[in-house]
Amino acid sequence: MSSSAITSANAPLLGENKPPAKHTSVSSAVFNVSTSIIGAGIMSIPAALKVLGVIPAFMLIVIIAWLADISVEFLMRYTHAGKSTTYAGVMKESFGRIGSILVQLCVITNNLGCLIIYLIIIGDVLSGNQPEGSVHLGVLQEWFGIHWWNSRAFSILFIVAFIMLPLVSFRRVDALRFSSALAVFLAVLFAAISSVTAIAALVEGKTETPRLLPYLDSNASFFDLFTAVPVIVTAFTFHFNVHPIGLEMDKPSDMMKAVRISLILCGTIYFTVGIFGYLLFGESIMPDILVNFDQNSGSALGSLLNDVVRLSYALHLVWLVFPLLNFSLRANIDEFLFPSRPILAKDNTRFMSLTLILLAICYLAAIAIPNIWYFFVFMGSTSAVSLAFVFPGAIALRDVHGISTSRDRIVSAVMIILAAVTSVIAISSNIYSFFT
Repeated sequence: MSSSAITSANAPLLGENKPPAKHTSVSSAVFNVSTSIIGAGIMSIPAALKVLGVIPAFMLIVIIAWLADISVEFLMRYTHAGKSTTYAGVMKESFGRIGSILVQLCVITNNLGCLIIYLIIIGDVLSGNQPEGSVHLGVLQEWFGIHWWNSRAFSILFIVAFIMLPLVSFRRVDALRFSSALAVFLAVLFAAISSVTAIAALVEGKTETPRLLPYLDSNASFFDLFTAVPVIVTAFTFHFNVHPIGLEMDKPSDMMKAVRISLILCGTIYFTVGIFGYLLFGESIMPDILVNFDQNSGSALGSLLNDVVRLSYALHLVWLVFPLLNFSLRANIDEFLFPSRPILAKDNTRFMSLTLILLAICYLAAIAIPNIWYFFVFMGSTSAVSLAFVFPGAIALRDVHGISTSRDRIVSAVMIILAAVTSVIAISSNIYSFFT
């Protein structure tokens, strides 16, 4: 899942802009694409393995990464065949104004969902979670005991009011320029610590044997398997950042090379975190694996590593990812609602109103549904699957430039049908489980 779609208010994500100077190397593009892919989705990959079993989960990661490669290839091919330089522009060439609006709405929905997920994760880290009667303490509760001031609702409210609000109040994204290297570094650090901890537990005989295949005990549990598909789809949705990265490449083939390397790298990280996280926590694995790191490892070093894993990722979300993604989301919502108004940064009333409304929505949603799994399933079944598979497939089927082959049309049709069927089943199963 993309950690951000970063633009300035003067150059919104979906606006038509001149292509940037072409100077990006393949290695730089690999880093940028990998940063776009790896986000909060990594936290739910171990839970997806618990639902599916190790072998089906591995196969699904490979298949979705392969389909993502195909869909990006479609996007880049039709971008270079036409005159547009944005995702929305390519959709507009194929389906008119309605096409660009659909892309914009999906990007807004996807990014708003990500912000809510980030707040839920921050709440999990600071104040823990208590799903289905099990108690998982947060860092503040472990350090100071359970008090009203470190409850979930209050701790998230404090972060939103005194840290998030000042950070998202900057008028230009330049004020938030931090190295995106931290995103990939923290993902690798998280994978490394999970692996070392799991291997140590394995040597000591403290691990559980992970299920290779799913356990089916009823028709309901069979349909529950489909809820894991949108989670992995969301983890590989980076398509709204393809154009800003790809158009800086000298050749389209270089971009596809960078995408394939990135997909292999990120797929490896995902499966590593998934298998070692599942090995470490077994059937008690939570939708947000950071919640599981509250468990006492039996040593001071182990407890320290647990706190480092949780706090480093939470700080990364607080200081880097949330403000940048909020900046992009706010700019695009303003462009969508007020296309003829002056630049957002110059209108104090509009700027602060949008800022406060977005923060309030994110806070209330994070408190009302403190489970990232439901948001991943919703996003993966709607906005993410549309951006990643449905729209690129539809572009290839529409074929306004006459460049699709018979194989392209078959793959596109299969991709759209699979996306639609799994999404409907996943949403239905998720709604049923939520109300039962």
